Amino acid sequence: MTTIGFVGLGNMGAPMARNLLKAGHVIAVYDVSTDAMERLEGVRMATSAADAARGAAFVVTMLPAGRHVREAVLGPSGVAGATDTGTILIDCSTIDVATAREIAAGAGRPFLDAPVSGGVMGAEAGTLTFMVGGPADAFACAEPILRCMGKTVVHCGDAGAGQAAKACNNMLLAISMIGTCEAFVLAEKLGLSHEALFDVASKSSGQCWSLTTYCPVPGPVPGSPANRDYKPGFTAELMVKDLGLAQEAATANGASTPMGARALELYRDFLAQGGEGSDFSGIIRLLRGGVNGAGD
Repeated sequence: MTTIGFVGLGNMGAPMARNLLKAGHVIAVYDVSTDAMERLEGVRMATSAADAARGAAFVVTMLPAGRHVREAVLGPSGVAGATDTGTILIDCSTIDVATAREIAAGAGRPFLDAPVSGGVMGAEAGTLTFMVGGPADAFACAEPILRCMGKTVVHCGDAGAGQAAKACNNMLLAISMIGTCEAFVLAEKLGLSHEALFDVASKSSGQCWSLTTYCPVPGPVPGSPANRDYKPGFTAELMVKDLGLAQEAATANGASTPMGARALELYRDFLAQGGEGSDFSGIIRLLRGGVNGAGD
């Protein structure tokens, strides 16, 4: 049994904290929303990030953007100043590589950038993939904690490497989802049923996660957001954020990513035409020529 501080109880953070509780750990939580804290039973509700961190062996943060993580870790009410030098800080947010490295350098404690893949379904099921950057010894200590929340835990390298892996992974995910959606849109025009295309492509060279686990049309994969009117899941807004981070990294490092750039354009169009609040797989509606239910 380990004492863990947890900061950020959004759609991802809350089920992650709940899985730590199920594993028998003692959890102190902080979120700007009191309601979010009250929905978690069996935790200590803290009054600040620093309060959640006091006495903890590990502190997990799951926050919207780099500025929030910087404030939660390095700010006057942050976790760095409230913890022992041996406390391991684990940031599971998705932020830019430069900010992750800045926080790691300034924390004065072992800091791991450990963004996740798997969405809300993975967070609830405890099957997330963690991509981790930071010191190898800190990773070895933190791995059992991460495995309470995820199925796959990969040490990617030094500080910032986890965020680098996340940017690359989600750019690939966005591109593959758009390709999967385009295939279903073409199949519809050709009179081919969703099930027929799924049965062929899921066992052929077109097979990918966007098809077999997160299919963007109702029916073939009952658990995918397409079966609940594209309720996220993983929102299109978050995909735009992640694609933006990937493009910033590509520009800063001279990498050619034309498909990633086009994916960002399409997802921005999807939001502009009414896709806010939809799962990112809902971009199939844009490709059909309509958003907000049109063209389904």
